[in-house]
Amino acid sequence: METGNLLIDAQTAFARQRRRRRLDRAGAWLRRSPETNRLTALHDALGAAPPSNRRRTGLRAIPLDSIVGTAEPAKGRVFDRCFRVPESSRRRWERLWIASRKGAAIPPISVFRLAGEHFVDDGHHRVSVAHSLGMVAIDAEVIDLAA
Repeated sequence: METGNLLIDAQTAFARQRRRRRLDRAGAWLRRSPETNRLTALHDALGAAPPSNRRRTGLRAIPLDSIVGTAEPAKGRVFDRCFRVPESSRRRWERLWIASRKGAAIPPISVFRLAGEHFVDDGHHRVSVAHSLGMVAIDAEVIDLAA
């Protein structure tokens, strides 16, 4: 439920995301499967063979559910598999949430596409906010990777 005050609504949305992240982590711990909450790293998905081809396909609207991981291994430790952020990202996340709700132009994210799945290179917080707002797609600069 929204109050109409964007700052309070952003704080509430952030708290909701943090609560869900804690619940997922507790559930994973109870199931003894903590690794299931991590983002997939692109280098893990590529395996031993680096892609032989990179092709820019330009700006596209991509489905949020096709974004499965990150190109930055460090981000895989910070964001969970649903792109929920840590407490340290509160201010940045809330600013993006408010800007999105106001209809401000948010820069497109940058992704690598591998076998129909997308890995974020730049824009992890924007993906998190898009998930929180219930968006189904996000604008992205896409680079196709082919083996």
